[in-house]
Amino acid sequence: MDTQKVTLRKMTPAEYEAATEHREGETARALGKFMPEELAAERARQGTAQFLPDGLDTPGHHLVVAENSSGEVVGNAWIGPDPRQAAGTADSAWLYDINVFPPYRRHGYGSALLAAAENLVAAEGRTSLNLNVVGDNTGAIALYRSSGYEVATMYLSKNLRASGPSGGSGDD
Repeated sequence: MDTQKVTLRKMTPAEYEAATEHREGETARALGKFMPEELAAERARQGTAQFLPDGLDTPGHHLVVAENSSGEVVGNAWIGPDPRQAAGTADSAWLYDINVFPPYRRHGYGSALLAAAENLVAAEGRTSLNLNVVGDNTGAIALYRSSGYEVATMYLSKNLRASGPSGGSGDD
């Protein structure tokens, strides 16, 4: 695989709308495994409203696209304050979303986009970049592991509607 480099720039309003639509759709699909489809879609919209109240111009958030050396937009990312830390006190940033567009996947652009995001937050004086990943997103998990990310906490869930009760006590 080639080593790629990307340049980040702020999204245009049209790019922001497309990224928001994609992100909310993906979030709703992931949440839809655990709740009704309409509720999952509403939760995805609420997340955007909560964390990006001013949309593209929300202070402290970077909504960026990644361009390759030919100037092609290969993906996008949303980087902002770590939601687990009090505003103005965070030494870490949060990767809310990262997306490499299908034609550019498996060509090193995910690693390049992640490295560019890390450089962006390091230049702001942040000491870490944190994120969540859905457990069945094996491609993303492989990308993060190969980039040096480690599991800091693990949240597990079991859909009891789909599998029924196990009858176990958890002490097995």
